[in-house]
Amino acid sequence: QVQLVESGGGLVQAGGSLRLSCAASGRTFNYNAMGWFRQAPGKEREFVTGINWSGGTTYYADSVKGRFTISRDNAKNTVYLQMNSLKPEDTAVYYCEAGREYYSGRYEGEYDYWGQGTQVTVSS
Repeated sequence: QVQLVESGGGLVQAGGSLRLSCAASGRTFNYNAMGWFRQAPGKEREFVTGINWSGGTTYYADSVKGRFTISRDNAKNTVYLQMNSLKPEDTAVYYCEAGREYYSGRYEGEYDYWGQGTQVTVSS
């Protein structure tokens, strides 16, 4: 059974940092693109960042560029999201998603698996 399990969310003050992790089990995703999406209350799920299979290509939503960093450790079948300079508008449930082989873009339809999400709350 394929599972993606996110962890590392929590409550943080504006300007603070959090590091999210996404551990995959049930199969390897070493050759799949991975991504992070988020969904705030009353809003649609939106793309945050993605990384290709090797980690050599990363891409970000404009709203998080320069503050968030995605990385992966294929030996551990784990993806990370380092979030710095957090803002109240970053408050959302963050979902890790596994995409297609080698590369997936910014559209959720390109991702086939996702986790249960982890809550990130940024207070002002």
